[in-house]
Amino acid sequence: MQTAQVVIPGDLIDLSIGHPSLSLLPLEIMQRAAEHRLNQDDPALLQYGFEQGCGYFRKSLALFLKGQYGVPVNPGHLFISNGVSQALDLICTLYTRPGDLIFVEEPTYFLALRIFADHRLRVVSLPVDEEGLVVEALEERLAKQRPVFLYTIPTHQNPTGVTLPANRRRRLVELSKEFDFLILADEVYHLLSYLQEPPPPFGSFISEGSVFSLGSFSKILAPGLRLGWIHASPELLRPLALCGMLDSGGGLNPFTSALVRSAIESGLLLEHLERLRAVYQERLVAMNSALRSELPGLLRFNEPRGGFFFWIALPEGVHAPDLLPKAQECRVNFIPGIRFSNCGGLGNYLRLSFSYYDSEELQEGVRRLAQVLRTGL
Repeated sequence: MQTAQVVIPGDLIDLSIGHPSLSLLPLEIMQRAAEHRLNQDDPALLQYGFEQGCGYFRKSLALFLKGQYGVPVNPGHLFISNGVSQALDLICTLYTRPGDLIFVEEPTYFLALRIFADHRLRVVSLPVDEEGLVVEALEERLAKQRPVFLYTIPTHQNPTGVTLPANRRRRLVELSKEFDFLILADEVYHLLSYLQEPPPPFGSFISEGSVFSLGSFSKILAPGLRLGWIHASPELLRPLALCGMLDSGGGLNPFTSALVRSAIESGLLLEHLERLRAVYQERLVAMNSALRSELPGLLRFNEPRGGFFFWIALPEGVHAPDLLPKAQECRVNFIPGIRFSNCGGLGNYLRLSFSYYDSEELQEGVRRLAQVLRTGL
């Protein structure tokens, strides 16, 4: 019986998946956290939860984020979610109506586009360069159209890996206030920086009143927890906490929150996060080395400084969707760039993930991909 969302055949090296490998899933940590929390003799963790999320958990999370972000985090400015996907869906439910206009980056996270399509939103794409969202393009578009919100992945963007510099972040916030739109900052990779510290997250701008900063334990602890947070002003969080779904079902994931609280307060989460950074940095270096040695001068890409992904530009005339069946025949997989495009472009790009496999398997996967490329040119 299948339990995981993705099952990978044993002979396939699937460089498409942005998941942690099974060896990185913290089973022992969660066992210890569960034992600690269940020994507290507090049955309240099995009750319907407070709508905004358990106050004790939000206090622990705020202290943890303050230590990682380097900026103060108020527990009252945190709302506990079932992860970023559910947070996006909830915000769309409460802040948009079918037909509303939103802006996204081009390229952007393809599964976010699925959520926006579910809500029948009109999506307009804005270009990304080597420093992230092109703010000048946003300003030009705002002269013609006013979105309900802008969805951005500012740090180690999925799929490009680029990080938005501090001056562009500040300008985005200024524009959001001037033109009255919200910023949905998907910051799930902010704590996974390996080679360079990013600017402070968009959570540092929540006093401006237009920012939702979205975080998740899926990338820093385990996806199966389905636990994340929304960092925003009380005014923006109030409609979420008062919505009918939470009035009926209570706060989201109170039991899991209680276990993760123990993981935070015991230092186990920080210990695990430091291990992840070391392992992922090693894997990033291995993929970068393999790409440069196996395909010297053939591909264009920038080495990411964190996150999970390499964004690869193929030689002129080579289209990733045409290449994919040949790659799969050689037992390697990737995601074509067109999947990350809202307008059917980016056909000569592909995304590779280094999060799932160890260094030797990554090198073998790139070797197989190189074989496909060399025979296809």
